[in-house]
Amino acid sequence: MNKSKPIWMVLLAAVVFWSANTTMAGTIKGKVKVRGLRSPKNVVVYIDRVEGQFKPPQEHAIVNQKEMVFHPHVLLIVAGTTVEFHNGDQVLHNVFTPDKCAEKFNLGTWPAGEVRSYTFKEVDCEAVILCNVHPEMEAWVKVLQNPYFYKTDKDGVFTIENIAAGKYTLKVWHKKAQGPSQEVTVPEKGEVTVNLKMKRKR
Repeated sequence: MNKSKPIWMVLLAAVVFWSANTTMAGTIKGKVKVRGLRSPKNVVVYIDRVEGQFKPPQEHAIVNQKEMVFHPHVLLIVAGTTVEFHNGDQVLHNVFTPDKCAEKFNLGTWPAGEVRSYTFKEVDCEAVILCNVHPEMEAWVKVLQNPYFYKTDKDGVFTIENIAAGKYTLKVWHKKAQGPSQEVTVPEKGEVTVNLKMKRKR
């Protein structure tokens, strides 16, 4: 005859399971150097593929148009994420992309204070975001399979945390530069340091 386990045993097992998985998570950190560019800022460092399904966040990502500039310039999201495009200026703005991976969407033109949105579905999509009212405006949306990614600061520094132990392929992306992928082994706990090199595209 099966008997139910006391609630304290169930809770204890859950805590032990969570603790074990937490202690088995490692970190990848490092620095990116880019030859031919003034700054290594806005380099995307990411793990190419991770087993499992990753649901997009319920909260929408936001790109704002302020002072004739898209903020942020580079947005990283998991596939399936909805992005809201805000008009924070007192002028008309437009948002569109010529890229097929984002269905060449054109959200139209709208005034200050309004918001329009689009859901990015395709993994590995690199969509340039433009405004046909102000052709000097440009941003990028990079769509990834998993949430293990980082956008470098002005010094090229990156940190990717809470990665399950194992072997992975680390990749880099920048609109004006390119670099090779690198195999990385993440320890069960602690961190591994990886320094990456890129060069300006010809």
